[in-house]
Amino acid sequence: MVLNYIWIGFFLIAFLVALIRTILYYFRDSLGLETIMDTADKEVFSTVVKSTFDMAETSVDISIYLIGIMTLWLGIMKIGEMGGAVNGMARVFGPLFSKLFPEIPKGHAAHGAMVMNFSANMLGLDNAATPLGLKAMKELQKENPSETVASNSQIMFLVLNTSGLTLIPVSVMALRASAHALNPADIFLPILLATYFSTLVGLITVSIWQKISLFDKTILTYLGAISAVIGFIIWSFMQMTPDQISTYSSVIGNGMLFTIIAIFVVLGLRKKINVYETFIDGAKEGFQTSVKIIPYLVAMLVAIGVFRASGAMEYLIDGLKWFFGLFFTRLEFVDTLQVAFMKPLSGSGARGAMLEVFDQFGIEDIRSKMAAALQGSTETTFYVLAVYFGSVGIKNSRYAVTAGLMADLAGIIAAILLSYMFFG
Repeated sequence: MVLNYIWIGFFLIAFLVALIRTILYYFRDSLGLETIMDTADKEVFSTVVKSTFDMAETSVDISIYLIGIMTLWLGIMKIGEMGGAVNGMARVFGPLFSKLFPEIPKGHAAHGAMVMNFSANMLGLDNAATPLGLKAMKELQKENPSETVASNSQIMFLVLNTSGLTLIPVSVMALRASAHALNPADIFLPILLATYFSTLVGLITVSIWQKISLFDKTILTYLGAISAVIGFIIWSFMQMTPDQISTYSSVIGNGMLFTIIAIFVVLGLRKKINVYETFIDGAKEGFQTSVKIIPYLVAMLVAIGVFRASGAMEYLIDGLKWFFGLFFTRLEFVDTLQVAFMKPLSGSGARGAMLEVFDQFGIEDIRSKMAAALQGSTETTFYVLAVYFGSVGIKNSRYAVTAGLMADLAGIIAAILLSYMFFG
């Protein structure tokens, strides 16, 4: 029920802030205009109401966009299932998943969907990750004894998903390149390490809640192997020039993605299935799922929109700047906290906040690089919660929000500290 209270809080806080700003405007003469001119605003309620329409429209636009992406990738996923590729990938991670998701039987279709989702996230391919994640959530729901209460497995999957382990942050590097950064890939290592810490904290948090022993030999073996792969990637990219990092990151990520599609098709032919009809069957499922999530998407994005439009987000950032100023002399990170606060709420909102930092301070400023690191450090927790749980009718998320935000906090702190370490 945490999500319920947070959603209510967005609206009530936005209303109170807007009301205070309106009252200050009409009493500005008696209070002294010079002291409240930046706070008073007679148009704030108009702005807030307009944001509800704008965000509702944005929600539908996103949903329409998701219809195409969901239809495509769940069609591809169906081919992979029928061709045996997804089950093969699931078997590789089966021992780990049996420890982290003890409720899910061995060989369950959810394992393959989760592997595909994690792989897309690690390659920084957000468009592919969402439909695969929704597919995984639907499979997990089949083993959930409750129709409306999130299961342990669903919470574990969601937190690992939102922690956002990213090996190749393609989208962030592309945005830095479009802003004419001298080295668009210089945030590669900070993002990789920040998401690693975020994922680790998310895993530890949920494991403690669910009484899963992380000292199990199987779990330690997989974590060690993943850590070794990350270390090798860091070492490999450190041997490259900045241009090579940018080029290889994009080529590897997209190349691997299309290679997977090709392998799925070939395996489908080998199994002598009707690949086209199989794709259509999966695509129909994707269309139905994307339509189902529209109400949840509208609810969350409108709440976020009014919170920001009222000015509450701006005041929150100003308050934090004052607070941190009491303890620290270097406050560059405070100017980037708008990205950190928007990221769990809205991916597009965080992206916009990051671009604002680019414009305000210049692309080579440490604050711009820190903003990019924050943008890539975690996933959009509330968006994922609303969409993933909404797609299967989950209404009680239990401790998913708390665990997800703890992972986000770890990623944010790591991104800030690593940015100071790497960029001075």
